[in-house]
Amino acid sequence: MAGKAGGRLRRLVSGFTSVWIILILAILVAAFSVWHGRAFLSADNFLNIAVDASELLLLAVGLTFVIITAGIDLSVGAILVLSSVIAAQTMVALSGTPEQVQNYTYPNQAVGIPAGIVVGLLVGTGCGLVNGLIITKLKLTPFIATLGTLGIFLGTAQILSGGTNVPYVPPAIQSEFGTRQLLGVLPVPIAISAVVVVVAILMLHKTRFGRHTYAIGSNVEAARRVGIDVERHLLKVYTLSGFLAGLAGIIDVARFNTASVGAHTLDNLAAISAAVIGGTSLFGGIGTIVGSVVGTFIPAVLRNGFVIGGVQPFWQQVAIGVVLILAVFIDQRRRSAEERM
Repeated sequence: MAGKAGGRLRRLVSGFTSVWIILILAILVAAFSVWHGRAFLSADNFLNIAVDASELLLLAVGLTFVIITAGIDLSVGAILVLSSVIAAQTMVALSGTPEQVQNYTYPNQAVGIPAGIVVGLLVGTGCGLVNGLIITKLKLTPFIATLGTLGIFLGTAQILSGGTNVPYVPPAIQSEFGTRQLLGVLPVPIAISAVVVVVAILMLHKTRFGRHTYAIGSNVEAARRVGIDVERHLLKVYTLSGFLAGLAGIIDVARFNTASVGAHTLDNLAAISAAVIGGTSLFGGIGTIVGSVVGTFIPAVLRNGFVIGGVQPFWQQVAIGVVLILAVFIDQRRRSAEERM
C-alpha cells in the first residue's frame, strides 16, 4: 500500500511539473500576443518559431537521453558547427571545379549535396563516439570530457573554415531542404524534427534502450548488478547525441546556405536549458521527450517575441537564464519531495 501511495505521489509531482511547464509556455504566448498583436499571433509567425526551434529541438532530444543517464554534453553546439562546416565544404568541393562554383555554376551538385549530408552526419556521429569513448574508457567525468571536446571540435571548425562562413554552398540544398515545404504547408526542418521526436519517444519509453537509460541514471551500480553493460550503453547515448547534433548542423546549412562558426556559441546552454526546463533532472533518472519539446519552445518563443518587440538580444539570454534557474530550483524541490516519499 505504501509503495502504491508513493508511486501515485511521484506521478502527481511529475504531473505538476509538466503542468507548470505548459503553463509557463501559455503565459509567454499570451503575453506576447497582447504585446504584439497579430505580428506575433499569426500562423506564419508560429511556423517561423517552429522552424527556428527545429535545430535546438534536435540538440535537446539528444541531451535528454544524456542527462537522464546523469551525464552532460557541453559539446553539442561545437559538434553542430564542425558538422556543418565539413558538410558545406564537402558540398562545395564535389559540386564543381573551383572556377565553376565561384561563378555560381554547380554541375555536380546532385552528387555534392548528398555526399555533404552523409559526411556531416558521420562527423557528428564520430564526435559523439569520441565523447563516449573518453567518458567510458578514460573514466573522465562527462562535464570535463565534453568541455574539452567542445574546444577541440570548435577549434577544428575554425581552423578548417578560417574562422569565416563557408561560401559558395550549392543553392539547391536551401531550395530543396531548407526552405521547401512538404505538401505546400510543412517546412522540411519541422518535418525532420517531428520524425526525430516521435522516434525518440518510442526509443525512450517503449524499448529496452530507454529502460536502460533510466536505470543507469537512477542508480548506476544497481544497473550493473542487473546485468546492464553501462559503458556500452553510455557509448550509444553519447553517439546518439552527436548524430543528432550533426543532423542539426545539416539543417543549419540547408536553412542559411552556409556554415557559420560564430552563430552557435550558446547552443549548448540553450539545449541544456530546454531539457531541464522540460523536466529532465540534472541528477539523472527523470525526463521525457515531450517535456523537452515544450522546454525547447520556451526559449524559442522568448527570442521571437523579443525580436518582434525590438528588444536587444542580450536580454534574451537574461530571460532564458532566469527561466533555467527557476526550472532547476523546481527540479531540486521535486527531487526532495520524491526522496521523502
